[in-house]
Parts: sequence; C-alpha cells; structure tokens
Amino acid sequence: PPALHDELTDKLGTFPLFHFWGPGADLVSSQWIIDATRHIIATRTPDLALCYLPHLDYDLQRFGPDDPRSHRAAAELDRAMAPLLADARAEGRTVVALSEYGITRVNRPVDINRALRRAGLLEVHTQDGMEYLDSMASRAFAVADHQLAHIYVRRPEDLEATRAALADLPGIEQLLDDEGKKEHHLDHPRSGELVAVAEKDAWFTYYYWLDDARAPDFAQLVEIHRKPGYDPVELFMDPEDPYVRVKAVSAVARKKLGMRYRMAVVPLDPSPIRGSHGRLPESDDEGPLILCSTPHAFTDRVRATEVKSLLLQLAGLH
Repeated sequence: PPALHDELTDKLGTFPLFHFWGPGADLVSSQWIIDATRHIIATRTPDLALCYLPHLDYDLQRFGPDDPRSHRAAAELDRAMAPLLADARAEGRTVVALSEYGITRVNRPVDINRALRRAGLLEVHTQDGMEYLDSMASRAFAVADHQLAHIYVRRPEDLEATRAALADLPGIEQLLDDEGKKEHHLDHPRSGELVAVAEKDAWFTYYYWLDDARAPDFAQLVEIHRKPGYDPVELFMDPEDPYVRVKAVSAVARKKLGMRYRMAVVPLDPSPIRGSHGRLPESDDEGPLILCSTPHAFTDRVRATEVKSLLLQLAGLH
C-alpha cells in the first residue's frame, strides 16, 4: 500500500540505501529490513511474510567465506535476527531460512568481454573519450553474472568464431552450447547462445574497454542498471584515489540536501574480490541451504523450483 512507505519512514527513518549496496554496505540495511518486517508482522498479521536480508552477500564477496571478517558478519546477522525470530515464535509462526546460493572463494577475475573485443566480435562507440558497449553492432558480447556469463551471438555463422575466441581464455571451465544448456536446464529463450562457466577460483567481469583511461562514466559509480553485467567491485572504494572518502562524504551531503550528486569512488581493479557463486557446488558445504522450524517439513533435497510450493504449503496457502 502506498501509505506504508510513509508509515515505515516515520517509524524507522529513510531506508539506508548507501548501506544496502556499494562500498558502505553493512548491517545497517539488514537491521532496517528486520525492523520493518517486525512492524509488518505486528500490525498486518500477514499469512506469508518474506524478508530479504543481504548482509552475508557483502563481506563474503569482499573477503571470501573463510575470512574472520565473514565469520563476524554471520554472527552480526545472527544477533540482529534474534528479536524477529522471537516475535515469530511468540505468534506460533513457521520460520524458513533460505539461501539460494553458497559463496565460495575466488581469486581470478576473467575479462570475457575483452577477449571478445580483441577477437573483433564486440563493438563499442566513443563519446567524450569514453567507450560504451554497442550491443546492436556487436557480433557477440557477454553478460557477466558472477561465475556464469551468457554470451549473445548475433548470427549463427559467428558461433564458431565466438567459441574460438574463448576456447583458450584462462578461467573458463565450460562453454555450454545448446546441448550443454539443456543438460544444465539453462535452455531458456533469453539465455545466451553460449553460456560460460568459470573455473572454481575464477569469476567473470563485465569489463570491455582495453584502456582504463577510456572506461565509461558509470564504471566508477555504483550503477547497477547501466553496467552490462554484475560488478562486485562496487563493494570497494578506490584505494588509488587519495580523495575517495572526501568524494563519498561530499556526494552523501549533496544527496541529503536534495542536490544532484555523483559518487565516482569504485575502483577499476577487480583483483580484490574473494568470493563468488554460480557454479554447481562441489559439496553440500558449498551449496545453498534451507532450514525450517517445523521438524520434518522436508526430509530430502529441495529443488529451487520447489521452494515456492513448499512455502505456500507451510503457510496453508497451497
């Protein structure tokens, strides 16, 4: 309901967007969502309440799942969730905790679009000295998503050239064609003509420029809608820029004053990233997880496509 925005803002303050994603992402955003969920449960008594807590995405990607800072993040989220779980228990609610992936350690970025560009398959257009991906003119380009990349090939006759351009690229473990996509249940109409799967310690960048001096204006911004692929480097501030924190503070101040702002603080070096996901997990310890407060609610493996019906069944809404 439209009025709910004002109700939550009056009670909890403005949603802390700079703590939800970007270099400042931390527990503050998850705490706001927890408090909002508690308010909704108390005032609306919903049949089914879904609460997304992003906190474990941050330090696990920044530092890797085996880093003490990631362990600390898990403990922080555990403490923050305790009042919400207590509310649910007091109302006799069933609680399901679901993670749709497990983050594993990586240390190698793979510049898949740069390989396609060097092969003459990816095209850019230049504006004010900056290069922008020209997807309409490109014979092939990749949309990077963590450890998967969908490669869109304009014409069937370019498939072999695209495959050849990526065949020896370090960090690619598999290049799935139509048969491979069917085998892995990725044969969706919007999937790429090819799907690349990274090696265990690798992940895909979206980068397509060959000279950082010609990077597009959005490359150093937290700008998820303009980048042609996922960019986990948005979780960092540029260590090479001595004024990066001054820029960040200035941008936040301008935002609070209702002025236009530009927070160009993201580095162009992808090497610090230490956690990613997307490959099929090699063990249950690396995979996604589902927990339920109702004993024996499920006794076997749960397919991702079965989660919806399970939740509706547990809520008595099936």
